Amino acid sequence: SVHQLVENTDETFCIDNEALYDICFRTWKLANPTYGDLNHLVSVTMSGVTTCLRFPGQLNADLRKLAVNMVPFPRLHFFMPGFAPLSARDAAAYRALNVAELT
Repeated sequence: SVHQLVENTDETFCIDNEALYDICFRTWKLANPTYGDLNHLVSVTMSGVTTCLRFPGQLNADLRKLAVNMVPFPRLHFFMPGFAPLSARDAAAYRALNVAELT
């Protein structure tokens, strides 16, 4: 339950299943998204969230530093991750990005 997450976790990344389905249906134009499609969306999002853990750098190099920089109060440790641009798996290799699309 949410109470257990508030009391027993330091950082919580919230991902809404219905929002994932809507992204697959509306943005990727998939008539019947599979669990594989939803899992792919979660995996690329969480890969972006954990980039600071996998590559060297000064900012947010571990989960403790991430919490120090992102959590203003101990009970407000719920993150809503985002991912952009939303390109279908098949089209990602053919898409050219510019700065305006990324910002």
